[in-house]
Formats: sequence, C-alpha cells, structure tokens
Amino acid sequence: MQNKQKIRAVMFDLDGTLLDTAPDFVAVVNELLAENQREALPHDIIRAGVSNGSKALVTLAFAIEETHENFQPLRARLLELYTHHIAVFTKAFPGIQELLNKLAENNIGWGIATNKPAAYTTPLMEELNIQPAPAIVICPDHVKHSKPHPESLVMAAEHFNCKPEEIVYVGDHLRDIECGKRAGSITIAAAYGYVGDEDVDSWQADYRVEHAEDIWPIIQKYI
Repeated sequence: MQNKQKIRAVMFDLDGTLLDTAPDFVAVVNELLAENQREALPHDIIRAGVSNGSKALVTLAFAIEETHENFQPLRARLLELYTHHIAVFTKAFPGIQELLNKLAENNIGWGIATNKPAAYTTPLMEELNIQPAPAIVICPDHVKHSKPHPESLVMAAEHFNCKPEEIVYVGDHLRDIECGKRAGSITIAAAYGYVGDEDVDSWQADYRVEHAEDIWPIIQKYI
C-alpha cells in the first residue's frame, strides 16, 4: 500500500468502534429476559452480539427466529426499553477522545457511518455531546443502501469535498470493512470491538488495531 496520499477525514462505525454501547444493551436484554421470567445472560455473550442489531439480540436471548409469533413483540419491547436506557452506561472507548482531539488539531474531519437508525443514534449523540462534534452522522435513514454498500462513505466524501480514497473508515464488523473497501477508503478493523469469535484477519482490512489508542499512529502515516 502506498502511504503517499493525504487523508481528509476519518469515519467511524458507532457501536463497538466509537462507543462502547454494550453495557446498556446488556441491561435492556436482561431486563427483557426478566420480564419474561428468563434467566439473565452473561455480559460477554450479549456484548458479542451488539453489532448485529436488535433482531440478532432477540434471537440470541430467546432462541427464536423472525418467523416466530413472539419475535416482533419482543423486539419492539427491547427497543422500547433501549430508548429509556440509551446512554446510562455508554461511553467512548478508551483513547477515542484523545484521537478526536488529535484529528481536530490536525484539521482532519471526522464523522460516523452506522447501521443504527437515527431514532436511536440522534438521542444518543445528543446525550453524550461529544466534542469536537462529528461533522456528519450517516444512519440508514440517510441512504438508500446500508452497509456493506459503500453509499454512506461516498456521501461522507461529498460532505468533506474529498475522494473516498482520502477517508479512513474504522469498524468492528465485516460489513464495515467491506463498505470501506468497496468505497476505496483506507480500512481499519477495530478488534477491540464487538467481534466475538470472528476471525478479524479474514476481513482483510488495511490495518487491524487492538485498542483505539493504536489508530492515531496509522493516521499519522497519511498526514
């Protein structure tokens, strides 16, 4: 890989990459289980499934598929509980705040490209009030095609008035890396995220980091 090009922006996936949202999901999944007279699940089991979304969490918790008659009511209740528990325990991963500060110091923009609907992303970001603030937050509501389709990163490039190749995309799921590669962006696999038993190396990202603190040294190669 050539390290010659300048980068103009860094885009992050949200859950499991920028923010550790798992503790709030652990709380609401286990609250839902308790409402249904089920035993709580261990933190690590729920954490590993967070990046797969609410449907996957319902399947994980109740061992039922979408075709089950109770699936949609359980999912609706899970999301209702989450709206009341959206930022109780959630916080940025260690090293993220320092990274955002360094990006700002070097005039590199940053934003979010997530598959988390705006109905949950917007109140979460408002509650946390991260500074420096993201220049753009792209949710499924804002694109025709969700990740792994590259549309969100193409949109980000238009916002930053740059090429997708001048964007670094950081994510903790295969679909994030596929999205970045399809867009032509530089990809970083966040192995500190909600990867479970996934073989992160098989994603073939340009870089892999074990901690958010490891991201800045990579960015420095392109500035």
